[in-house]
Amino acid sequence: MALDTETFSILLDTVERFVAERLVPLEAQVAEEDQVPADVITEMKELGLFGLTIPEEYGGLGLTMTEEIEVAIKLGGTTPAFRSVFGTNIGIGSQGIVMDGTTEQKAHYLPKLATGEMISSFALTEPEAGSDAGSLKTCARLEGDHYVLNGTKRFITNSPSADIFTLMARTDPDTPGAKGISAFIVERNSPGLSVGPPDKKMGQQGAKTADVILEDCRVPAANIIGGIAGVGFKTAMKVLDRGRLHISAVSVGIAERLIKECIAYASERKQFGKAIAEFQLIQAMLADSKAESYAARTMVFDAAKKKEAGENITLEAACCKMFATEMVGKVADRAVQIFGGAGYISEYPIERLYRDVRLFRIYEGTTQIQQLVIARELLKDAE
Repeated sequence: MALDTETFSILLDTVERFVAERLVPLEAQVAEEDQVPADVITEMKELGLFGLTIPEEYGGLGLTMTEEIEVAIKLGGTTPAFRSVFGTNIGIGSQGIVMDGTTEQKAHYLPKLATGEMISSFALTEPEAGSDAGSLKTCARLEGDHYVLNGTKRFITNSPSADIFTLMARTDPDTPGAKGISAFIVERNSPGLSVGPPDKKMGQQGAKTADVILEDCRVPAANIIGGIAGVGFKTAMKVLDRGRLHISAVSVGIAERLIKECIAYASERKQFGKAIAEFQLIQAMLADSKAESYAARTMVFDAAKKKEAGENITLEAACCKMFATEMVGKVADRAVQIFGGAGYISEYPIERLYRDVRLFRIYEGTTQIQQLVIARELLKDAE
């Protein structure tokens, strides 16, 4: 169910004001301290940001894919660390439960995720399994009415603060590849689970990642998502299709922020007696950035509408993720060039955003994986 037009318009306006008036002024502080202030997180909860995509029956706003895209673009107006605070609750950390969870699992976890009382995280990547997710080695051995999990998950977003993990583990060691993998809801206080120290990253300070270590970690068999073993990889892929559209939309939002920053700077910065915005080569960089961001925006909304119509959008989601994340990297690079020396100095937001957006081409499937997905889907049609 989509929100009525007036309610959604109010939500969009509220998010836009929150980004501009509350979050943007705090960007430098968050980057310096590597921490989003607790009072800002409280405000995010009060605004309902932790429940944007969780169905209304469980206390969320139940946004459609198109509505989520519009909000994500607004959230792209500031450093992605802020969105990351609740991003796993509305995306990859909760959508497995929303899409495939049992009635009991939905009733127990989704209301707490919607309010932010509980933080979720998505644990798929391992030291030796990233792009090749089907090769994961974390194992789950059934003992009575519990599974015993052993393994390590790496670069797990929000793991330092997570209360539950949507975690992939191999329940059938005799079945290679994706078919032997199950999706679990693993609670933070499960015996045998620990979280390593936060990673030191190139960018996105304030968005914490860390290892999740499982040493004879006991998880109730009832915590397999959907109650069915061996279909966890399918759940993960469905979750990632939606997540890829979300990241694409955030990329569009950041690109639009960068373009605005460039226009303002180029209009004020003078060289050779006039504003650099009057030089055609500067104009060309602005024009390329605008055309590419507009193309990405159009792609994302097209894919979102197809998803709402019930179509399989694996191909479209991969196209969007590849194009939009590569696009924002180019826009950020041009922004540094337009700002010149100032673009390399942390006093301006360009230097930070340049580093922040680099991650978008890696997580939730690298650009190269998106290329493979696109080719696979195209060749399916040719069979």
